[in-house]
Amino acid sequence: MNPPSLLQIVERLEGLAGKLPSRIRKAVLSELTPLKQLFLQQRPPRFLFTGSSRIPLTRIIHGLFAPGDSTQTRDLPLRVSRWHNVSLSERGTISILDAREADDSASNQVRDELKFQSADVIFFLEEEQTTRELESRKLDDLITYLVWNNASVGDAKIIGIITPPTGQPIVSDATDITATRLKSALRSSPMLREHVLEVLSLSLARGAEPVEVPSREAQKLMSTLARELPNQARMEMIRISQDVEGQREVAQALIKSTTAICAAIGAQPIPLADLPILTTLQLMMVAGIMNDGRRNYVCERP
Repeated sequence: MNPPSLLQIVERLEGLAGKLPSRIRKAVLSELTPLKQLFLQQRPPRFLFTGSSRIPLTRIIHGLFAPGDSTQTRDLPLRVSRWHNVSLSERGTISILDAREADDSASNQVRDELKFQSADVIFFLEEEQTTRELESRKLDDLITYLVWNNASVGDAKIIGIITPPTGQPIVSDATDITATRLKSALRSSPMLREHVLEVLSLSLARGAEPVEVPSREAQKLMSTLARELPNQARMEMIRISQDVEGQREVAQALIKSTTAICAAIGAQPIPLADLPILTTLQLMMVAGIMNDGRRNYVCERP
């Protein structure tokens, strides 16, 4: 079902809601909101990167979102101080903004970009052997970007990423200590604590070899993003991550909203006029669930 058809359905429902009693009207309109966000306002998830710039952003994007397919990040500029869309094969698109160790000019550009479009998630990159003084300075920068981002309607979440030293063996104990310290630093800040989601570690290969997130943490990251992103960006993230639990949650939300709207309309029937709307709503629900999973349908035996 294409967006124009969905828009017509939503407009008809909003018109019908005006004829319903106040209590039912509010219920219908509140359930219409997630449907509009999921279907009519879909967009790529927006990610802001701050902190350490030692690892090129192309390798970070590859490690987080396109493991095993480096071709998807070849055309990415070395520094992206403007929102830039990155296509991830046939799975979907993300939008990125690089503010890592930006100078004054680049910082002003980032601030203007955040005024135009706020980030959904801020990735804070920290090296395993970062000094506390350097960490404190970068956390101050993170607070600045968070304030700029959330100045209007933004409500970005924060995910910390620990990167081991290039060309050196990965020491899990040292990485765990750094991750614990960073998590404590983020959650001890009154400005940051409510926005922190996770702190993860990258497994960094030597030389020009790719970075990657360990499989368990990669799955955790994808599930977290699919769950925490705004509705407008959730569908695209679920396609990218192929997160089954995220697909299930969106499908359940669609069923809940559609059922509630149908029940509200049925409680105040309009002879003949409501039948096409109820039928179309159910078709929209089925189409939405199929669109949610695309080719990754989940079939379970009862």
